[in-house]
Amino acid sequence: MIGFLVSATVAQAQETAPPPQAAPPAQTSVAPEGPRPYTSLRRRPRPATPRRAVAPRPAVAPVAPIAPPIPGVTPLPPAELEAFVDGLIRRSMVEDHIAGVTIAVVQNGQVVLKKGYGVASLKERRAVDPDRTLFRIASISKTFTWIALMNQIEAGRMRLDGPVNLYLPEPLQVRGKDMAPVLLRHLMTHTPGFEDRAMGQLFEQDWKHVRPLNEYLRQERPRRVREPGGLPTYSNYGVALAGAAVANVTGKPFEQLVAEEIIFPAGMTHTTFRDARPWRDGLPAPMAPALAADRSAGFRWTQLGWREQPPEMTGQVAPAGGASSTAADMSRYMMLLLGNGTIDGKTIYSPRTAQAFRTPMYQPAPEAAGWNAGFQDIALPGGRRGYGHNGATLWFFSNMVVVPDLGLGVFIAVNTDTGADLPSVVPTAIIERFYAPAPAVPVTRPLSPEAARIYEGDYLGTRRAYGGLEGFIGRITQRAEVRVTPDGQLALLTDGRSTLWNATEKPGVFQASDSAKTLVFETVGGRGVRFYPSPGFSAFERISFPMGAGLLIWIVALSAFAAVATLAGVFMRDRRETRQTPTQTRANLLQTTQATLWLIALCCVGVFAAKSDDIAWVFYGWPSGWLVTASACALVASALTAVTLIMAPVVWRGGRRVDSWTTLRKLAFTYTALLYAVLGLLLAYWNFLLPVKG
Repeated sequence: MIGFLVSATVAQAQETAPPPQAAPPAQTSVAPEGPRPYTSLRRRPRPATPRRAVAPRPAVAPVAPIAPPIPGVTPLPPAELEAFVDGLIRRSMVEDHIAGVTIAVVQNGQVVLKKGYGVASLKERRAVDPDRTLFRIASISKTFTWIALMNQIEAGRMRLDGPVNLYLPEPLQVRGKDMAPVLLRHLMTHTPGFEDRAMGQLFEQDWKHVRPLNEYLRQERPRRVREPGGLPTYSNYGVALAGAAVANVTGKPFEQLVAEEIIFPAGMTHTTFRDARPWRDGLPAPMAPALAADRSAGFRWTQLGWREQPPEMTGQVAPAGGASSTAADMSRYMMLLLGNGTIDGKTIYSPRTAQAFRTPMYQPAPEAAGWNAGFQDIALPGGRRGYGHNGATLWFFSNMVVVPDLGLGVFIAVNTDTGADLPSVVPTAIIERFYAPAPAVPVTRPLSPEAARIYEGDYLGTRRAYGGLEGFIGRITQRAEVRVTPDGQLALLTDGRSTLWNATEKPGVFQASDSAKTLVFETVGGRGVRFYPSPGFSAFERISFPMGAGLLIWIVALSAFAAVATLAGVFMRDRRETRQTPTQTRANLLQTTQATLWLIALCCVGVFAAKSDDIAWVFYGWPSGWLVTASACALVASALTAVTLIMAPVVWRGGRRVDSWTTLRKLAFTYTALLYAVLGLLLAYWNFLLPVKG
């Protein structure tokens, strides 16, 4: 009853008219004293500046178990678990410069570990409290959306295999009459066939730019780049669309619906899908002041230490990533998942839905990572499988893994841009340490040179934009190289990092050398055409050399040299070499203009690349003026190339020998014009010549 009254009070605070300018501080209990413990386009080197030690919050004594232990599974020893996790997190906080961490581990209906480390706010000198401090949980929010959707399916108001357009208002309906309809199933398995766009719209820094969900979905409609039900491409837009469909069917705003059906009945009094911002007409009510006061700030690590960042606004895509929560509330959420939809005697969703969350709904290939009704299907040490979801914003990274066979759930979140690795490591490390120790000598099956040639090559991921300047960036960031090491292991190079994979007994299936993750290849005619990594966010398709980055880099380098030579020639030619016909005069002016434009474009791209370490600058300032200027210059230079090619025959005919270019200069002009033509065609293919569609 007390939990219900608290929930009702919070609900009223979040749904009522504009909040007053000042609110009394929330009354909270203090935990007893005890032992103390997004992401960039290009990975930054980490300065070795020592981290200031901050006292973490103590653990809270676990409650009595409400579920019997699973036969044959030894429960986690709390003291050993805490010592192991302390060492893991402390080391990572120092090495990766992480400001704050929050973690919860549950098993058999009991909180085994709940702890906060580091700081939630430097300005307020506030430590991370696992019971009070709200962290952005990013894409873990999607799991709430799938529960709400499955409840409507169970109630008969929606159909899993029904077209999503049946449940959407007309302005939001998916377009494309020449393609198959997008089903709810496709949205849950990230196979609707949408491109994935994020720059300049997935997060907002200024609360005045936040849009209502329906307006966002109407204005940021992605391209349909393939038939639904085919290759996986993780789609925030698709999940937001599913949330809008549920809200439309129920007649309730999404934030209200998920609070009333999931958050409040589960007793999660410090969880919300609302942004901390002032009231604004036309938007859902902002976060309750009591919760807003307990939010963790996001941090960026610099050579001068941590920089506290302004809040990220995600209300425009709330169903896909708008939730904030505490470790304590997430421990209740994991117990709800492990309890088949029931907690404290309240049923949030049915056993049938619980089974759907544990059963693969989609796999792109046998043995590949797939999706369980919106939850990630997760391979774990010891041949076990779990389900859950991870999440990332610009400053927050999180992970939730639930393992029904062990009655176990692990949630962890960090609040710093350099902390992406820790949440992905901790759940697996706990399971490996206590339930599936790694072999002393890893088993390897070296690939033969003939087998290596099947898989080696360059690949391009499907999770990217397919047009505009964001498409150009996607072609760079979503590239992957597959190579074979001298000892027969597969090396996968993505985002400046290399991971090693061992062949298994099954052809085309590889396992990570340091985890249970899999890499699955599809082959056609004895040649790998695509592969599916873990998690199943996308597929990577083989690309040939003409479409790879290598050719573009060479052409850009040669074009830059030719442009410099062209401009240098203007000042270095002697009097005899300046003799030319009127046509050659015009051709020379055109090519000099092209050279200037190409060099300006190259310099602008260089400035953008140098500044792209600041991921907030990239996201919030998209499209960058540097890239737009570079694209515009390249577009004009490419257009002028067509004119110079048309003029080339006339240039060669020339006039009298004494009044015309030398043969060497004519060859240089023709070579440069052809080189610029190839560069223009490549940049058009790479989506760089579209400055107005960033």
